[in-house]
Amino acid sequence: MPGGRVRVAGFLTYSRSVFCFVADPNSSKTALYGGLLANIGIAISKFVAAYFTRSSAMLSEGIHSLVDSGNAVLLLYGVNRSQKPADAQHPFGHSKELYFWGLIVAVLIFAIGGGMSFYEGIKHIEHPEPLTDPLWNYVVLGVSIGFEAWAFYLAMKALLVNRAENLSFWGILRASKDPAVFASVLENLAALLGLLLALLGVFFGHLLNNPFLDGAASIAIGLLLMLVAVFLVARTRTLLVGEGVDADTLQALQTIAHEQPGVEAIRPPLTMYLGPADVILALDVQFQPNLTAQQVEVAIEQLQDAIRARYPEFKRIFIEAKSVLNRQRHATDAPPQPASTPA
Repeated sequence: MPGGRVRVAGFLTYSRSVFCFVADPNSSKTALYGGLLANIGIAISKFVAAYFTRSSAMLSEGIHSLVDSGNAVLLLYGVNRSQKPADAQHPFGHSKELYFWGLIVAVLIFAIGGGMSFYEGIKHIEHPEPLTDPLWNYVVLGVSIGFEAWAFYLAMKALLVNRAENLSFWGILRASKDPAVFASVLENLAALLGLLLALLGVFFGHLLNNPFLDGAASIAIGLLLMLVAVFLVARTRTLLVGEGVDADTLQALQTIAHEQPGVEAIRPPLTMYLGPADVILALDVQFQPNLTAQQVEVAIEQLQDAIRARYPEFKRIFIEAKSVLNRQRHATDAPPQPASTPA
């Protein structure tokens, strides 16, 4: 998600707020507001620099940072919408709102973040700005790095809340089903790299008296943001279309089902993420034919309880009892028996 943009001596980098969500709504909103404050702090640093340097470019970037902060408002709106209860028109709730707004933000990162950085880099190479006193550039970069490091810490903290063991950093990112969490981590990581590029560019630009380094760094930052955006678009698209749980969880579900008394056989479970902590499960179960309808009903409740005890994110579990249905079909399809005649 585009955060505060920092144009320093021709550089256009993006500083990312932590728009991270976890299963706990309170933690989600805490991270959101914390990231928004960081983004606003970066914008203020630009306005202060614009006041002292009388730089129209820095003033413009301060305004852009405030505009980009609107993405935080979009995601706050998205997380609030995703928590709305189910209604007649949306019987499964609104959890997928989070995936929709995550996709919108990913598109904005590509268009506004990467596109504008790339454009500014090309423009600065064609029309390089004269080098000036870099003091305020260093001040803005230092403040931005400080805020961004805090934002990245919050994002990583949210990502590691429910991490699986024996997974690498990239494995944890791929395993996360919350687009705001893995998006904020990647965005903040890209932002920190961009700010470091800007810092190096300012230093070597003045050291070598070469203003073209500004534009080159801005182009590199734009390409980095576009790469992050492409990953986020692809990832959120699969979640929005309907992604299921991983193979290990599917195997565990089958194991839980087979361990229940009265279960004879099951078909592969069908699952889909409606939200980061909201999964739907459809399961075809063949119960032992000697069970009565009441016993099957009890067995279904026990199976649902066993699944939710291990995986509380399965909010909706639909189990089709094959033995009862088969008996009902056989009873319906059986030809009528002739009435017996008294001897």
